Amino acid sequence: MREKFGPLAPVELSPGIAATLVIGYRAAVTINNDSSRFPADPREWERDIPTDCPILPMLQYRPNALRSAGQEHARYRKASVDSIDAINLYTIDGVIEEIVVPQVNTFCADGEADLISQYAFPVTFAYLNYMVGCPADIGQRVAQGMAMMFEGNSAEEGNALFVAALGELVSLKRDQPGADVTTRLLAHAAELSDEELVHQLVTIYGAGIEPLTNLIANTLLLMLTDERFSGVAALTTRDALNELLFTDPPLANFGITYPTRPMMVERVWLPANQPVVTSMAACNNDPDIVGPYTGNNAHLAWGTGPHTCPAQDVAYSVAQNAIDQLFDRLPELRLACPADQLVWRPGPFHRSLASLPVAFPPARPF
Repeated sequence: MREKFGPLAPVELSPGIAATLVIGYRAAVTINNDSSRFPADPREWERDIPTDCPILPMLQYRPNALRSAGQEHARYRKASVDSIDAINLYTIDGVIEEIVVPQVNTFCADGEADLISQYAFPVTFAYLNYMVGCPADIGQRVAQGMAMMFEGNSAEEGNALFVAALGELVSLKRDQPGADVTTRLLAHAAELSDEELVHQLVTIYGAGIEPLTNLIANTLLLMLTDERFSGVAALTTRDALNELLFTDPPLANFGITYPTRPMMVERVWLPANQPVVTSMAACNNDPDIVGPYTGNNAHLAWGTGPHTCPAQDVAYSVAQNAIDQLFDRLPELRLACPADQLVWRPGPFHRSLASLPVAFPPARPF
């Protein structure tokens, strides 16, 4: 793409759904920091998109910070940021330990496990449910619907499933408030409606389940296959997370904006109201900006500009604790198959393994 098109490449996100993929770092920073010319509100684009388009639920307008612009965005963003910033990062270690121990105990005696289905996903899922105060049964429907959307299979059905589940959560927290993000959103000065509350939670789960699961799993893969992360002078989990976020981010393509009129960027005309999708994976590896990874953390894995992920400190801490606590309990983990035999799930947005099989000496429950 770079050789043929330069920093901006014409693509289809789905058959017949045209978009521009930003693969140049400088272009991505320019576009994502210019919300007046490149807003994230997709409503003009949506008018001509068929309702059964498989990627529509991932891109469509929602009354939340991710899919809005101007004063509307500022109102939603403040409610979300304030509610997330109230999380005490110093408590995450203990919360993750309470989640990890029973989860590891489900497979530690077997001597083998799939670290996606048996660890990364359930740990991520349990923490997000804890964070927003969501019972496991409601959260399960949210997770199922979100997975259907990310993969583009039955996306419309998946969208309806998790929106309905989050509506139940909002009703529950009105009756049973707690020390959680949903309760803080309910009480926020923005005075969000029930629909708006649901769609703030859509953002939290959407940015949490798939990307955080993938961050944990893909970092585990890096640490299990790269000898720099073993031995006496081994690099740390923090080193692995930072490298993965730069070189192979778990959310490969996102940061979607919609030019208000035809715009020229890097000598390329971008059509009005057509999606401009940032490829964080491509931009982080732009040869015009970086060479081999040397510890530079100026990556775009969390986004940039007014739509930068507001929960990156929480996500980073959860991932680091989940990985460290797994290795603390099963230090002799090893990959159970050659790395080149692992299967990556298809999808336009995520960088996600289908499974991560490992083996280890069987251990007693902890």
